Amino acid sequence: MMTALIHTMDIAGRHLRNFSRQPWYIAFSLVQPIIYLLLFGALFKRVVELPGFNTGSYATFLTPGVVAMSALFSGGWLGVSIVSDLERGVLDRFLVSPVSRSALITGRLIQTGLVTVIQSLILIGLGLLVGARFAGGVAQVAVLIAAAVLLTAIFGALSCAVALVVRKEESIIGVVQFLLLPLTFLSSVFMAPALMPGWIRQVSRFNPLNWAVEIGRSAPEAASMDWSLVLTRGAGLVALAVVATWLATRAFGAYQRSI
Repeated sequence: MMTALIHTMDIAGRHLRNFSRQPWYIAFSLVQPIIYLLLFGALFKRVVELPGFNTGSYATFLTPGVVAMSALFSGGWLGVSIVSDLERGVLDRFLVSPVSRSALITGRLIQTGLVTVIQSLILIGLGLLVGARFAGGVAQVAVLIAAAVLLTAIFGALSCAVALVVRKEESIIGVVQFLLLPLTFLSSVFMAPALMPGWIRQVSRFNPLNWAVEIGRSAPEAASMDWSLVLTRGAGLVALAVVATWLATRAFGAYQRSI
């Protein structure tokens, strides 16, 4: 157990050092979420006047959704780095070493989770500048960021598992595009559940992205947090993160048997 933890920290440190050499990655990765936050926020500003929206500010409604969506995409594209390491032979060298297989996944997830924290803080800051408010204060912001990190872990691990199976950048890009955009629009990121078509509302109940969004909106118009919702949705995200990480670790076996 201690050996796996040491290996995880070593792998995470390696990826953080690589990240420190290209810090502009955060700026480039935030272009799309910022467009959604600023342009969609302005375009649909008056949608809150529709009956059933139950919030007075679209910026307040949209900001948690954009934070969660950004985390989803950060995790979803993690498999591309696995493919890059495969093509350069880096991963093969790790696999013939005594390093823990789980550390090869969790180390990446830790680095990506830290990037998600930074991205989330930037987006929350921009949201506050355009009028978003978090009635639950620091507690609401904290649970939103925690949910974003868990979402990154879920889809980051799944992306790594897929990358180890398909082993082609074009294939992983196709799989990611096939999953992430539908998950985004089958959630309440942009629209209140009461105004969504019935079938989308039902599908969103099982969408991990929507769970993270609900956690981020756990105190929409009141100073008190809905801790029951936070704990139930959070437990679901934790369970999925554990399962996804296990699947990604098992995928190393499938990769090794194929070579």
